Amino acid sequence: MYESTRGNYPDQSGRAAIALGMVPVGGLFVPKEFPKIPWEEMRGKSYPELAKEIFQRYLPDFPEEKCEETAAIYNNRVFDGDNPAPLVKVGNMGILELWHGPTAAFKDMALQALPHLLGESMQALNPTAKVLILVATSGDTGKAALEGFKNVSGTEIMVFYPEQGVSIVQEQQMTTTDGFNTKVVPVVGNFDNCQSAVKEIFGSLELREKFKEHGFVFSSANSINWGRLLPQIIYYYWAYLQAVQAQYLKPGEKLNIVVPTGNFGNILAAFYAKQMGLPINKLICASNENKVLTDFFAIGVYNRKRPFHVTSSPSMDILISSNFERFLYEVSGRDGSKISQWYKELQEAGEFAVDPDTLARARDEVAAGWASEEEVLQVIKSIYQEQAYVLDPHTAVAVKVYQDYVKETHDHTFAVIASTASPFKFAKTVLEAIDVEALSQDEWANLRKLSTLTNWKIPQGLQGLEDKPTYGLEPVRPGDIPQLIQKVYLAKE
Repeated sequence: MYESTRGNYPDQSGRAAIALGMVPVGGLFVPKEFPKIPWEEMRGKSYPELAKEIFQRYLPDFPEEKCEETAAIYNNRVFDGDNPAPLVKVGNMGILELWHGPTAAFKDMALQALPHLLGESMQALNPTAKVLILVATSGDTGKAALEGFKNVSGTEIMVFYPEQGVSIVQEQQMTTTDGFNTKVVPVVGNFDNCQSAVKEIFGSLELREKFKEHGFVFSSANSINWGRLLPQIIYYYWAYLQAVQAQYLKPGEKLNIVVPTGNFGNILAAFYAKQMGLPINKLICASNENKVLTDFFAIGVYNRKRPFHVTSSPSMDILISSNFERFLYEVSGRDGSKISQWYKELQEAGEFAVDPDTLARARDEVAAGWASEEEVLQVIKSIYQEQAYVLDPHTAVAVKVYQDYVKETHDHTFAVIASTASPFKFAKTVLEAIDVEALSQDEWANLRKLSTLTNWKIPQGLQGLEDKPTYGLEPVRPGDIPQLIQKVYLAKE
């Protein structure tokens, strides 16, 4: 069963938690308890077999065959090769490449599974309803969600992204999606504006009722939805199994995990894996110049009232980290009243401070750091020169923060770096770092040049993008989003 982080809603089944997306009156669904899954019992399993096992433990109300069918997506040629998430040794680190799916970003690892999980949930709970999926994206979630839900009958999906706040490649990936049920909308503002507008829609009883009258229910493909977060747990088990298999670790030895994150979902999945029994020593949270999370771990105050920086790692350009609420729920001793109060303060005053015990428990689990734009370029350059390995800017943030962590702590525990995107999604930044003279004003020329220079292949999903027709809608202001969705989806009913 699943409960609200704010203690304000009845417990729900896995199906209901996934179908609802988030707690309708505010808050997020979390498992009432974490199943224990010893890593030793997973040895020898394929990725789909591992995925099925984890799905079944968390979703006992799902038929076994649906868990198996969902897990099979990791073996159906959607991902490159036989291993959807290879662990590559680079120097003294293990780079977990999570970008071998159709959109060349880690979001594919979850968003290829979510349509199956959501479809089963809706079929069981409200089989006649049409699902309207509203997605706020800082760059990668949007295309991965569009790719996952494209042309799925009974489903409509609308994605909102910050105008001029994503890379050219990311924008082109989204706006060239040609599904009959897909809509893509630039928003005048930043990612937090997009995310807040979508959350307000989910929390509006009036809008929910109006859409319900027309046969629609809202759901989310963002990581506020448990069905998005659950598949991300799998690849941390997979990373551990690969590290043991390759003898980077002794069986049972702990590892560190470093995650570049803005919304805190990807590192939260690793935290949940630890609660399930995976031998993890320290989680290391890596931020870019939008370092709201780093500052929290330093002083115990979450403060979003600060300048917003547009960086070379746009998927982390976030000041309101939705999934941090789930983490705080755990380290506060599952105190829903505290969570409610803190998030009320965040909404009204733009900040909150946690109590010393909660901060101490948070620091026990997570170390945090950040990297400047200049440091990102330096790391991309040095890793390429020394290891002949190409980092995207997000992964470079993680490597820099990890390097700083080792200098400060002298903790040489084997570390897995979550690599969240292909370098080709950010070819301009990567070329600027490794061969500035090769840089072109044409982003597509930069992709080809990077491929020639490094001898790395451009991912299939990024090839020929510049020549495809685009289908994006006109830009809107955040406050106009409710009117837009009514115009698009209710006017035609």
